[in-house]
Amino acid sequence: MREGCIRMFISWLRLIIKITAFRLHRSLLSILLRLIQHCKSVVKGKEGNFREWPSLALSSQPVANQPEPAPPATSLAMPLLEAPEANVQMPVPGPYGGANVNVSAYHVPSISMPEPNIPADNTMPPPLTVQLQTFDIILTPIVPEPQVRRYERHVPVDSGYEPFIVKKGPLDCSEELTPVAGWEPCTHPEGALFFYQPRKRVCTDANVRDHVTRVKADKAVEKAYQEVRNALTDIPSFVELGLELMVEDGKEKWGYYFVDHERRVIFWLEDYKFLELVNNVRGVKRKSHVKYALESQYWRHIELFPNKRVLPEGIVVTLKEFVMHAHAENLTSETCLAPFASNEVAGMLDLVDHLKGSTSKEREHSVWIAARFMRLFYNAKFVNFCGQPGARLDVDQSLYGEHDTRSKTIILRIMNIILFGSPDAQSKAIHKIWVDETIVQPRWKNFIGRLTTEWNGYTIFSTVMLAVDISYLAVPAVGYQPSVIVLTYLSSLCAMGSLVVSLILAGQVNDSRRCSAVDVASFMVGMSESILGLESLALMLSLPFALLIWGMVFFAGALSTLIFRTSGIVAVSIVSPIWFAIFALATWPVLAANGIHISNLRAWIIERVLPQAAVPIVSHA
Repeated sequence: MREGCIRMFISWLRLIIKITAFRLHRSLLSILLRLIQHCKSVVKGKEGNFREWPSLALSSQPVANQPEPAPPATSLAMPLLEAPEANVQMPVPGPYGGANVNVSAYHVPSISMPEPNIPADNTMPPPLTVQLQTFDIILTPIVPEPQVRRYERHVPVDSGYEPFIVKKGPLDCSEELTPVAGWEPCTHPEGALFFYQPRKRVCTDANVRDHVTRVKADKAVEKAYQEVRNALTDIPSFVELGLELMVEDGKEKWGYYFVDHERRVIFWLEDYKFLELVNNVRGVKRKSHVKYALESQYWRHIELFPNKRVLPEGIVVTLKEFVMHAHAENLTSETCLAPFASNEVAGMLDLVDHLKGSTSKEREHSVWIAARFMRLFYNAKFVNFCGQPGARLDVDQSLYGEHDTRSKTIILRIMNIILFGSPDAQSKAIHKIWVDETIVQPRWKNFIGRLTTEWNGYTIFSTVMLAVDISYLAVPAVGYQPSVIVLTYLSSLCAMGSLVVSLILAGQVNDSRRCSAVDVASFMVGMSESILGLESLALMLSLPFALLIWGMVFFAGALSTLIFRTSGIVAVSIVSPIWFAIFALATWPVLAANGIHISNLRAWIIERVLPQAAVPIVSHA
């Protein structure tokens, strides 16, 4: 009995020792594997540093599958996803002998940086009947603004009223957000859907969920990168590719541009010569000048695709410097070059202060805000020839030395006198907001606001004038004076014309003239192509004021005719000097506006009538 218990105890002890040794062996094995992986990563790191050293290159050929360095903290480049490596089978001795054990079966933590987990697309689309080749894809160089037509697509949505069935349990949208063959769907802060290819840093608005479009997009990416490697010897480290599916004359093309995050410009694999880049700016001759246009397009790309980017602190600091300078210039100068009004710049300054909390973080809304402001500032630098010998230093300065000489024609001079000098005043205001075929947006807004206020006042005055004319016709003494009746009719018609024109112009301004700078510029170009040029716009804007003044002039004539024809000598003698004084004071501003002054008239009389008085007397000693 005692021997049996001892044997049982010994067997249990052997089993415990065997299990403990097995578990200890597995622990030692896992520690050994960790040590091997750590040594391997260290060796790879040293080898990579050795290869990157220019004077110690082992071969002139590029190293295959060499990982790209991570974007620096000052770059807005999107993260690049490398292809995952397959599980490696390596011999590992088992507890009872040698055997091939899969390393992935053991839970061994890795020291390398984690890679994003992109689930595979389980839904395999049907194969295409026609195999697309690389040469079937047509690449054409474009710029993000205005050739990426995101805001002009207007994709129709089903207008049917049908209830959407929400299945029981928490809502799961993971299927719709799953990447499609490596293309990740992203939602722009404004709501637009675009796709990003993390393995090659490609952004596009094309619907790659459609299988045919996805295959074409992949071919376009392959062709673009292949041609850029053949065309350029020095390719920047952090490059992105922008693609835009275009249909011109029934022919499908892929618009493309590359983005260099180090220089913050866009580039192409061929020479680019299109007016979309210079934005109708004439006289662009230097690389240092066109760089501002390329950087403005760079920020347009960031504005279109702000997701998965980290906002560098240096960008926020630079942007704040731009905004503070614009704010100071608005406060101290009447001819500020900033593309924003003073109140707008003050709001921007508060907004930029809040961006400091978003630096070095992946926040697409903050990236979009910074990109939008930077694009506008760099576009203003390009339009104003910043850094060039003929740079525009105030908003009224014309770079091309062009002046509208049509205002000196006889017809316009006569019309300016007939309309009481209002066309000349309106012409000066128009030429301050339209300089070198470029709209000055802050001044345009102030100009339109002032006109709207004036027209509202003219409608009130015209209504009162029309009521006075109608009441004046009811006076019994007027019925016996045909000339008074005619003058009153003319006054009523002018007052009614001023009222109608004011209402029409105010309606047009409230409808379409408060749009973007592009719409305003198109309107100004259309007006400048008329017979009288921009002076036709000045004449049109002068009508409410001029018609109202003519209505008052005709009413004054009717009232004067009635006074001088029906009144006695005493009344006429009393009214005549007062009437003359009022007439002189009323015509004085009109004459002064046209450069006619009493002092000039006196000099003209002395020069023409008494020429001997103008000759200086010389004494002869």
